[in-house]
Amino acid sequence: MSDILLIADHASNHVPADIDLDIDPVLLTQHMAIDIGVAPLGRLLCARLGMDGIFGPVSRLVIDLNREEDASGLIPLESDGFAIPGNKLLDAEGRRARVERFWRPYHQAIAARIAAGRPSLIVSLHSFTPRLSARPEEARPWQVGVLYNQDDRAARCGIAALRAAGIVTGDNEPYSGKVLNATMNMHAEANAVPYLGLEVRQDLIGDDAGVALWADRLAPVIVAVAEDLRGPARAD
Repeated sequence: MSDILLIADHASNHVPADIDLDIDPVLLTQHMAIDIGVAPLGRLLCARLGMDGIFGPVSRLVIDLNREEDASGLIPLESDGFAIPGNKLLDAEGRRARVERFWRPYHQAIAARIAAGRPSLIVSLHSFTPRLSARPEEARPWQVGVLYNQDDRAARCGIAALRAAGIVTGDNEPYSGKVLNATMNMHAEANAVPYLGLEVRQDLIGDDAGVALWADRLAPVIVAVAEDLRGPARAD
């Protein structure tokens, strides 16, 4: 079993039956509800590399697991220009209950996994839409973005490996890990565990063929980063 851990905060679009978001159900198939392609890609990478994986169990419209507990967008009132009316009805107690039900157990599980066996590398896997509905004129040319905050050990290796493989790579693009990096701040940076934050463009992994192709492309990058972090092998 590998000592690399994969974490995918936004792998699910599940909304429990007792939660009414009051939205068009079609939104649950779109990027505001789920990181498209991440669940199959993450599971294939885990199988390929023998990694453990932790996958977020609910839609980011229920609660955004990649936000701090006190963040204003933890339970979103809108996403990419679409209102989430059901969340606007929550009072303070309702918000606390949702945190206790979903956010806290998820992050406790990550903390427990790291405490039980410190990984040599954490891979944080997300995906991003080629264009936002609210800003359709802004195309995003990157195939993969690498996100990081203060600890850039794995990020620098990852950016170099991705670019060497001919992959159009964003350096803290299309989002900056210096602004949005909650899960990695809490569990990687706080524990001094190197992490590789990967954002894959959703149109590249929207079907089985794309998932398989990008598992082929990303698996050797992850291995190269892990090996670089370990340093040169010592001869006995």
